[in-house]
Amino acid sequence: MTHEEINAGSNVSMVRHFILLGFSDLPNLQGFLSGMFTIIYLIILIGNGLIIIITIIDPALQRPMYFFLANLSSLEICYVSVTLPRMLFNLWTQKRNISVLGCATQLCFLFILGTTECFLLAVMSYDRYMAICHPLHYPLLMNPKKCAQLAAGSWLGGVPVQIGQTCQIFSLHFCKSNQIPHFFCDIPPILKLACGDTSAHEVSVYVVVMLFAAVSFMVILGSYSKIISTVLSLPTVQARTKAFSTCSSHLLVVVLFLGSATITYLRPKSSHSAGTDKLLSLFYTILTPLINPMIYSLRNKEVIAALKKLFLQTQSHGCP
Repeated sequence: MTHEEINAGSNVSMVRHFILLGFSDLPNLQGFLSGMFTIIYLIILIGNGLIIIITIIDPALQRPMYFFLANLSSLEICYVSVTLPRMLFNLWTQKRNISVLGCATQLCFLFILGTTECFLLAVMSYDRYMAICHPLHYPLLMNPKKCAQLAAGSWLGGVPVQIGQTCQIFSLHFCKSNQIPHFFCDIPPILKLACGDTSAHEVSVYVVVMLFAAVSFMVILGSYSKIISTVLSLPTVQARTKAFSTCSSHLLVVVLFLGSATITYLRPKSSHSAGTDKLLSLFYTILTPLINPMIYSLRNKEVIAALKKLFLQTQSHGCP
């Protein structure tokens, strides 16, 4: 297997494509990784797909909480589909080239969807705050129109900024190499390939991540501070347990996604390494979409009941 590598002294105009090295440093595990990631991708599609289906067809789940959960599952399918199919193609064919335009497109969609997840997690925490702290006004305040507006804002809110940042990054000249030691196009390894001083671009990345992640985190922190205060004042242990159970699933997802993503992009440049970057990226690009359906279904009796009902209906229709 050979790749056209651009050496440090080459003309910048020669860079027509990048090479996603991915897991090429593990040549004996290519077949195993291919099979494992294929199974993971199918599980993510099926698990999140089931969540979307039951929230649409089950009348018991026609509530704001499950509307936002369906949005999150749709987002996870889109998010993982930006990176995993390309990685699987590279593993299957051992062809790791990606055009500069393809790389920019992948990066742009990845960050638009990542921003959407930050906003959506914040909206879900706000929904739980309204449901627990203002139960009497909840149906009025979280009406279908308001839910649709919040969901649309989450999906579209980061689009202009992330398109602008992608254009800014790919306006750079790349002359150090064209090899990206990652399984998808990501900002830290791409900036390492750029000629000249990239400090302004690094600051721009920090500002955008801090803006979106910090705002989302503050909304989540504020919501859960109020929720915990309200839950502790509930009269019965059963009521407190039910409220905490509903919220703990969401908090686990928040910690996994925001924690790993924030560490990845806010670490000092000197502490970045290919192995660490790939490991952290696996958390927020693959692990979170994989375990989201499990977290929300295993800890939610209504979701479990809806899934059982769906399987029973499927079996009854399949019986002669």
